Amino acid sequence: MAKLWAKGYELDKTVERFTVGDDYLLDMDLVRWDCVGSIAHAAMLAKIGVLTQAEYASLRKRLSELVTLHEQGKFVVAREQEDVHTAVENDLTENLGEVGKKLHTARSRNDQVILDLRLYMRDKLLLAADLTTDLIATLLDFAEKYKDVPLVGRTHYQRAMPSSAGLWAGAMAEALLDDMELLRAAYKIADQCPLGSAASYGVNLDIDRQMVSDLMGFARVQNNVLYANNSRGKVEGIILGALSQVMLDLSKLASDIIFCSMPEIGYFKLPQDLCGGSSLMPQKRNPALFELTRAKCATVQACLSQVNEIVRPLISGYHRDFQETKRPLMTGVETTLAALQVCALGVSKLTCDEPRCIAAFSKDVFATDRVLDMVKQGIPFRDAYKQVAVSLDSTPMEDPVENIRSKKHLGATGNLGLDLDRRRLAQERAWSQSTRKTWTTALAKLTATG
Repeated sequence: MAKLWAKGYELDKTVERFTVGDDYLLDMDLVRWDCVGSIAHAAMLAKIGVLTQAEYASLRKRLSELVTLHEQGKFVVAREQEDVHTAVENDLTENLGEVGKKLHTARSRNDQVILDLRLYMRDKLLLAADLTTDLIATLLDFAEKYKDVPLVGRTHYQRAMPSSAGLWAGAMAEALLDDMELLRAAYKIADQCPLGSAASYGVNLDIDRQMVSDLMGFARVQNNVLYANNSRGKVEGIILGALSQVMLDLSKLASDIIFCSMPEIGYFKLPQDLCGGSSLMPQKRNPALFELTRAKCATVQACLSQVNEIVRPLISGYHRDFQETKRPLMTGVETTLAALQVCALGVSKLTCDEPRCIAAFSKDVFATDRVLDMVKQGIPFRDAYKQVAVSLDSTPMEDPVENIRSKKHLGATGNLGLDLDRRRLAQERAWSQSTRKTWTTALAKLTATG
């Protein structure tokens, strides 16, 4: 199997194993995208006369077949091929002859892998957006169902003020709504076509970069050919940065559920089919899915740090170091997608124990409300604060449900503003649906063989 850089000598096998690493395995997730990019590139080469229309048609047909063969498990990337680009080109040469050797004209593996990863990122970011909005919807349903169930709100882990299950779920939903803005911003940056930058410095052929970009449904061409290569690692870091914020919020969600479902607390309950057990203690029902979500947050944070540290010391231009950004990108992406999916399942089956929640209230939780009641009577806040502070035992016990319903200002327990959140959710879903339709339509047209 010929290597794309082959020039009459064999690489030392120890060096080859080290430099290839697991890149050929990671590239299995890029086969579809490498074929899509190659079809677009071939169309452009036909336009400028490097390929005939018949040659382009044969390449397009075989590249589309490779996508199908890969989906069937019949096309794989072998270690000796190093990467997906070599595997695809070798197949084309073996099956189509000389035309397979023409396809790489005017491109480098550098801009080819950036393109593959950009296509991968677009696909995965939209999937992350879909899963995030699914979780937001689940949280908003939970907030609506349990909006009048009071919880003891906490600061410093200590009992603080009256809260509610609805307020908690709404807070988690709004955090993820903000994360959706980060995902959209990351998508916008990734939605640039780098192909044509070659080895960072362009080529002396009259290629049509805009045509290639349009064929694959990109929003724009990544203009500067040097920056196209310099942005490898940077864009990956931007994607991981957005995903790390999602994971931070999932970690808080997980910690809250773990705490509130402790037997000693008992505000929330998880069904048995979501909880693993102990090999020793027969009574155990462990919230492992949320514990692992917390831990996997650290995994994604580490992936972000790894990518940033790889690219930090590099001068402009291509470096083989970039190869090591692929694994943390894919690890961070797949980890986040899995966490979003399992958290949505967990929240969908989570329930509140309302009697247990109400029983947890004591007079001191209403101390701040008592201070503000005195303010309403004309007593200065600081004086009212001191009076209540020195006589906490005399703080009257209130009905927790009536208390949370009485707080009517926007965003408080008696006015959660869930309609505002649902409007934001609808906008985010509309964006992801319209965006996916735009570029999947372009890709379907590009790969059609009829």
